[in-house]
Amino acid sequence: MARNLLTLFFALALCAQRHPESPQPPGTASDTLPSGKSMPEEILKQDHKKNLADAATMAKLAEEVSEDLEKDDRFVYSLKTVKKLDEIEKLSKAIRARLKKY
Repeated sequence: MARNLLTLFFALALCAQRHPESPQPPGTASDTLPSGKSMPEEILKQDHKKNLADAATMAKLAEEVSEDLEKDDRFVYSLKTVKKLDEIEKLSKAIRARLKKY
């Protein structure tokens, strides 16, 4: 029993002595794509394109909602209008999340 505990103790001591690999500084080979471009730069470009597309979609939906509200009665709104508003909210949260990453 004591021999097993002693072996376990030495095994744990050896594992504790190993140093974890330190992360590589930015700009090293792990941050580049096979094409040679910078990965963070490409991610930023893609996020920017998505933000522009989502903003254009939001503008279109906002215009449609405005038209729907003008057409509808003041007490009754269509379910389609509510769904468009939900989509606008979802798109704005997606844009905000991408902007908060950096």
